[in-house]
Amino acid sequence: MPSYSPIPSRKIARQATSAVAYVGDEPDEDDPLLAFAPFLHKAPRRNSITPDLQRRFVATLAATGIVKVAARRIGKSLEALYKLRARPGAEGFAAAWDAALARGAARLEDMAMERAMLGTRTPIVSGGEVLGWWDKPDNALLRFLLAHRLPARYGSQAQELGPGHPAYDELAGQARAEIAEIRRRMSAEVTSRAMALQVFRRRRLWRQRQAAGANAGPIEDAWDASGPDGCPELPDWSGPAMERAREILAEMEEDPPF
Repeated sequence: MPSYSPIPSRKIARQATSAVAYVGDEPDEDDPLLAFAPFLHKAPRRNSITPDLQRRFVATLAATGIVKVAARRIGKSLEALYKLRARPGAEGFAAAWDAALARGAARLEDMAMERAMLGTRTPIVSGGEVLGWWDKPDNALLRFLLAHRLPARYGSQAQELGPGHPAYDELAGQARAEIAEIRRRMSAEVTSRAMALQVFRRRRLWRQRQAAGANAGPIEDAWDASGPDGCPELPDWSGPAMERAREILAEMEEDPPF
């Protein structure tokens, strides 16, 4: 069975938020989904929905999960397709249609699970500038999926549990710990990037002042540090935030953000 990894089709990835924005792989020619018995017109006309078009429709429907998109792909109207589906002798086409919709729904569920667990790429903004990106989890979607995948623990019965119940307190403690860890990582990342960006700017200004000659003014701030040749450097501090800032500064020097 082919893989249905979501592939954004919008020009800008962050706009790909609807089902139509993602398209999976169409089934292979030997896929059992396409082995149905198509409807055969007794007197085919130029605009008839031929067996080949019926299979193309089913293949596109399996990849997109949207009937309107699949109809547009083969150049036929929804009215014509639904009329064909209801005709005697089109039972194989109708069954393949339903199977393709089920496959599209399964792909949609996979997409939701991926977005809930891996998150959505979200910018880290400070002072109007993008300092980096992080994968923001969708907790609301995660709770919805848990409630339907594990109803005994997370469904309506579990939702009746309140503070003081062991299961509630356990889950609440886990959630608080996860949120605290996410905040800690975000704070550390923003701090490191801010420090690296500050030194990168100073270095750029320093190079401009070097080119300007002896009349260039000072560029030092209270916490600024410089190397033996006067090149701005990060302070000689220790700790994870400073180590991360050094990594980010090296990346900026290799690939300047502006």
